[in-house]
Amino acid sequence: MSSAILRLEHLCKNYGALAVTEDVSLALRENELHAIIGPNGAGKTTLIHQISGLAPSDSGRILLDGKEITPLSMPERVHRGLVRSFQITSILPGFSVLENVALAVQAHEGSSFRFFGRAAAEKKLNEQAMAALAEVGLADRAARRAGLLSHGEKRQLELAIALAAKPKVLLLDEPLAGTGPEESEVLVALLRSLKGRITILLIEHDMDAVFSLADRISVLVYGQIIATGSPAEIRENRDVRVAYLGEEVV
Repeated sequence: MSSAILRLEHLCKNYGALAVTEDVSLALRENELHAIIGPNGAGKTTLIHQISGLAPSDSGRILLDGKEITPLSMPERVHRGLVRSFQITSILPGFSVLENVALAVQAHEGSSFRFFGRAAAEKKLNEQAMAALAEVGLADRAARRAGLLSHGEKRQLELAIALAAKPKVLLLDEPLAGTGPEESEVLVALLRSLKGRITILLIEHDMDAVFSLADRISVLVYGQIIATGSPAEIRENRDVRVAYLGEEVV
């Protein structure tokens, strides 16, 4: 797949004698939503750490748009267009919703916005931040202190912050974790609206969401990808049904 926007080549990560990811190779097509599923302890979050730059790989390469980014730091990868949303919300609770996103715009564009100043002080930042908030359905929450948002709204805000960085590839680590049914519906609809516009690598335990959203799915078991395919192909894959879905296949 020479046209892959994100390519992982033989990634490995060990913690002492424990191999957490082992020879992981994967290619993401531009603007696809690609999900990675697997049991707890399979190495999914470690893999996201490796891709985002939070944890260095012991071996292997990562290429974004055909250029190797393996040696780059996490901020450098963000500037190249590889943006990550965390499993645990990472917002500034004492700042307004608008200020949280405006700071992300500032970090991406390097404007004169001052960290402890008022977000309203710079019109261009506000306009871009408000556009991101509107995209995730939080425009009416712009003036609210971020810490007062519901859990689901904090997830929406985190997506707005990620979108403000204008990602080529968006890494999402369990965006539905801890959300109730109504909040999950909102977030699934939001992810569906982003499909086809941004390349998304999604880690998620909600299988209904995964199978309804993903263009392709990869299954990670004991640090290795055992299958990649369409949702229908993954459902019918014998190895997946035995190793992950827990079915007995005769």
